Amino acid sequence: MTVPAFQMPSIELLLIVGRAVFLLFSFTLATITFIRWRRAILAQTEVVLANHAVVLQRLADLETRVDATNVTVSQLAKRVHEPQHVTSPAPMATPGYQIAIRLAKTGASREELIAGCGLSASEAGLVHRLHAPQVRPGARKTARSGDVAA
Repeated sequence: MTVPAFQMPSIELLLIVGRAVFLLFSFTLATITFIRWRRAILAQTEVVLANHAVVLQRLADLETRVDATNVTVSQLAKRVHEPQHVTSPAPMATPGYQIAIRLAKTGASREELIAGCGLSASEAGLVHRLHAPQVRPGARKTARSGDVAA
């Protein structure tokens, strides 16, 4: 008996082995692709969660601002609807001022306004400036020159 040295495998066997190798290669490639895809999804999920946390924080800040604004608006609404008792300063037409104005128009000095009407120095000065007869520049020169000559 002679032993055949080398037999060529049949084409069917080669096709089966080729299919097996192709399936193993495809399975390995699919596994690697799936692992990378899963890692990318996890990274994207972390980014989305971080952005979500930022959005939630901003919404919380806005909510506190809106609450503070609502409180301020309600306080303003109360102030608008409640009558306000405003103490206004005494009107200018009080009898003391009327007398001071008449005296100033007749030529009374500031000191006379203070003594006669009970005004402060600044009030007397204002009444005197507003209501005293105006002295013309020519009259001032003659009065001054008369003072100098005297």
